[in-house]
Amino acid sequence: MVATLSRRLAAFALAAPVLMLASPAAEAGVGDLLVAPTRVVLDGRRGAEVILNNIGDDVATYRVTAELRRMTPDGNLVDVTDPNAGEKAAQEMLLYAPRRITLPPNQPQAIRLSARAPEGLPDGEYRVHMLFRAVPPPRPQVAPEKIDGVAFQLRPIYGVTIPVIIRLGRLEAKAAIANVRKVTAEGRPAISLDINRAGDRSTFGAIKVFKAGIAEPIALVSGIAVYTEIGQRSVTIPIDPAQVANANGQVTVQYVEPTDTGPVTLAETTAVLR
Repeated sequence: MVATLSRRLAAFALAAPVLMLASPAAEAGVGDLLVAPTRVVLDGRRGAEVILNNIGDDVATYRVTAELRRMTPDGNLVDVTDPNAGEKAAQEMLLYAPRRITLPPNQPQAIRLSARAPEGLPDGEYRVHMLFRAVPPPRPQVAPEKIDGVAFQLRPIYGVTIPVIIRLGRLEAKAAIANVRKVTAEGRPAISLDINRAGDRSTFGAIKVFKAGIAEPIALVSGIAVYTEIGQRSVTIPIDPAQVANANGQVTVQYVEPTDTGPVTLAETTAVLR
């Protein structure tokens, strides 16, 4: 399944790069890079692998780094400039190799991940975000464009980020759904709601909105995480265009988490849409 990707663009003056980042789902791609899986959970004992695949027509080089990001109540991830003790521990205990790879076209390579918790580290959930960023090849010098007397030269650099979650000990989480309502988002009918999370681990899963008598969800979004730094997250789900007429009256909303033994419903509620 190819994920719907969230991207952001940062432009810098004076020959600085443009960076595009992708958020996780089953398989993510930005530019000519595919990454799978796009969410890794480590228990401190077993390692894991992430596969990078160059689907472009040219040889490409990628740099691998471990970044710190925090989730805001609207679900955005922001860079951490003042890491706390838990964030520092997460970055220090994650081991990965290689850290720079060059891939011919259609050539995959595995990045090996493991976590080594230091003695005395408290049980809990720790998280870093792996960034797989393209290294641009050398290019001939060209005259930069001038705007109001300032020289600009933009070069696109593509990358993908994925969360790597390290869980130590027996951790629990509970979730609840609240404030379900119908809204308009980007000119389309949508359903907005809040997910409340409690416990010592994050939650992750799909939000499904059902109407009685209709087998498939009238609204669905996958890959919704609520990380441990927040207790509540707001989510907006576009309504299936074919189901807009049915998005009235009583509905059932579920937050369903995938597990090794099958999907688990973390939270469920009913609401009336008007």
